[in-house]
Amino acid sequence: MDTKQLTEALNKVFVEEQQRIVFWNDPQQEFDRTVESLGLENVNVVRLDQVGGIETKLRIEREEPDAKFLLYAPSEEPEFEDDILLDIRLYSRNFRADRSSIILDELGLARQHLRSHLTLRRKFFDNKERLGKLKHLVNADDNELDLDRKMLAVVTKADQPELFSITRTLFQSFTEAQELDLETPPPAWTMIEKYDLDGSYWQMVATAFGYEEESPTLQKLLLRLMMSDFAHQIGIHAPTAIQKMQLSRSGTHNAVVCLAGWRDSAKQAGSYNTLSDAVATATNIDEQLQGLEPEVLVDAVTFRGVDRAILLGLLERVTSTKEHIKAEEIRGIVTRRQEEHWIASLSVPEQHRKARHAAYEAVAVAAEFFDLRNQHSGGFDCDSAEEMYKLYTNELYKFDQLYRHFCHNADVAEAQAWDILKSLRTEVEAAYKNWFLVQLGLKWAKFVAPKSDGSGLLDEWALPGIPNQYRFYETHVDKRQKEAENRRSFVVISDAFRYEAATELTKVLNGEYRFQAELTSQLSVLPSYTALGMASLLPHTQLEYTEKGDVLADGVSTSGSDNRNKILSNVEGMVIGADDLLKLKGKEGRALIEGMKVVYVYHNEIDTRGENAATEGDTFQATHEAIRELADIVRYIVNSLNGNYVVVTADHGYLFSETAPGETDKSKLENKPAGTVKAKKRYLIGHNLPEFEDAWRGKTAITAKCAGGMEFWIPKGSNRFHFTGGARFIHGGAMPQEIVVPVITVRQAKSKKALEKTKTKQVSISVLGSNHKITTHAHRFKLVQMEPVSDRAKALTVKVAIYDNDDPVSSIETVAFASTSTNLDDRQQSVMLTLQDQKFDKNKRYRLVLKDANTEFELQSQDVTIDRAIADDFDF
Repeated sequence: MDTKQLTEALNKVFVEEQQRIVFWNDPQQEFDRTVESLGLENVNVVRLDQVGGIETKLRIEREEPDAKFLLYAPSEEPEFEDDILLDIRLYSRNFRADRSSIILDELGLARQHLRSHLTLRRKFFDNKERLGKLKHLVNADDNELDLDRKMLAVVTKADQPELFSITRTLFQSFTEAQELDLETPPPAWTMIEKYDLDGSYWQMVATAFGYEEESPTLQKLLLRLMMSDFAHQIGIHAPTAIQKMQLSRSGTHNAVVCLAGWRDSAKQAGSYNTLSDAVATATNIDEQLQGLEPEVLVDAVTFRGVDRAILLGLLERVTSTKEHIKAEEIRGIVTRRQEEHWIASLSVPEQHRKARHAAYEAVAVAAEFFDLRNQHSGGFDCDSAEEMYKLYTNELYKFDQLYRHFCHNADVAEAQAWDILKSLRTEVEAAYKNWFLVQLGLKWAKFVAPKSDGSGLLDEWALPGIPNQYRFYETHVDKRQKEAENRRSFVVISDAFRYEAATELTKVLNGEYRFQAELTSQLSVLPSYTALGMASLLPHTQLEYTEKGDVLADGVSTSGSDNRNKILSNVEGMVIGADDLLKLKGKEGRALIEGMKVVYVYHNEIDTRGENAATEGDTFQATHEAIRELADIVRYIVNSLNGNYVVVTADHGYLFSETAPGETDKSKLENKPAGTVKAKKRYLIGHNLPEFEDAWRGKTAITAKCAGGMEFWIPKGSNRFHFTGGARFIHGGAMPQEIVVPVITVRQAKSKKALEKTKTKQVSISVLGSNHKITTHAHRFKLVQMEPVSDRAKALTVKVAIYDNDDPVSSIETVAFASTSTNLDDRQQSVMLTLQDQKFDKNKRYRLVLKDANTEFELQSQDVTIDRAIADDFDF
């Protein structure tokens, strides 16, 4: 230290710290010749080797009681009994000029013996920036290991000066290289060795994780940590090879907590994923997973490959037990996995997360499909068309919905090369196409077919309590308009939007604040195709066919926006396309509909893709998108156009299967009969049609109240006349999927009571019990979901852990609350938390914290006590 540095250091003591008396003992006599030439202003320099103690004492206390003194001695401090200036020394300031003492002083450390340790770490202190960062971390009573740990935090740039954070940051630095190489230490480790901190690091690792080797490496430590974490998750089922790699009991507990924090870190989780995959590859972990049941692996998240192993196990279970399947158990496993790291963490690429989520969902939906089939294994027991219709709207529509969900999720999974669902696709396809559609078609045909006594559905085309589609305007719009002036009604018509999809849309809308949505249905016109269906929804007194097969409403063509505007103008109405409407800002939209009492919005997502051979395979994706788009349209109408009444409906439904039809699906139509006007896959219309063995003959005068004498043929069941164009997406016939047309009525809540009912919230949860006392390394907590999930009560996923202030001291576990059961016992769950192996204060209050998994918002917490004193001796 040069004269300038000495002067600055002493001035700091005298001026900034406002010390009056400073003792400077210099046993090495390094500054014997420079002490009197320091140039300290207003400071008296006294050499205690030249001036006696009594003389100095008198001068300080009597002669110059306000003056400043620097008392220099080129020797060690005298023993207490020999120090004549001891009373002054005790209230004064000691100064050391050696580098270690300066650093000790600057860091504010209380333990003088640390000077020798700081000397050993002199390389670290060569840089002022490192010293400055360390200064913010140290505490006055830190010991040697504390200092080294905090120096390690500075070198590695860890977020926290604690071992787990340092270790995770070191591992992350492996992934920052251009090419991952676990055998080559990262640059941060090279710096740790340069500053002689490696010994302390391995000492801390040995204490925390029980990992000790003659030549320890980060690669070996990583392997042991991950294997210990994985072994802990699968318990006694861990394969022998993995058990051999497991750390001690306390080391395993700390590994579990360390890795849980790593996966939970928004900043570092990506590096965990990369290194986990590297370890899995190096150890061929997939082989170790073979033969382990899904229940054994359900909580295992160490390695990405666990999901594939679980899915393979579930697939085998679904296919082998489909006749007596336990769908709820499979759904429970799926729900838990869908909320785990490899699917829920944003550190995993979105497409990969979606593929895994979809693969699990496909398996759960398939199980629910087979379960529903088992409930109806004896067939569909109905005695009338009315009963059959109601059975479809109450329950059987779920077959179509589950089939759509399965196919859609399987498509999403397979798009990311998850090809494990192929065999299950074959099973579901056969069950849907060869069992459900066939059984439904045969049973429904008994009621649809014309009868000699005129009691067949085609003879009258009416069902008690079910409005006909051709009376839509009269039933849902006109009646309301007549009840009061200045009312405005919105009608949203989505081409080919079928009933099963409408049940989903209704749930979505009922999850919106101020929205009250109700789903009913209507019996479509027949044939169930666009031109006739769209015409029937318009206001009219009489529908009529022209000779060419065009449909008129009160003499006006119903085709195209201009004609529909002309028809609606008679009721002060207008037409607009859904895309055009959503492009308008709220003010523009309100100006557009000014003066209108009826607004028809036309949406076409499903039919436009299904009818095209090139895109018909996207039918279920189109349905998925249609639900979202229709919800957006309704929100826009209510929120931007001040709409109080919106009706969502369709012109017809559709039939769709993944596999192309075979010859057995074809009702052979070799030649069109005389009088044919139009011939499509599912219908033929014309005049004076003859009877046909493979089709039903009907009159549009009955099925659509349409004048003009037009008749039709429709194939029986789900058959087709021919396969031109798209062959899998069809409509026009009389199957329930085609003729059960949804009507969703959406009203905006106004009264305080009504608004209160539309409020949505997440389900509430509660921790069972109180005065929680933890005496073992792992503790199970019981949680209960207070109400079932519904349209207004949303599912909730939480992260659960035990905290010491803001720091987790246990594993972080994820729990999903998504039960729809009305039985409280069914909504209970338990979560096992593993404690970090450390000393806990039994008199201190720790916290059990539940956070929203999506927002990290703390939902609730409870005090817990941790007393491991007795348990440590017996807890194995």
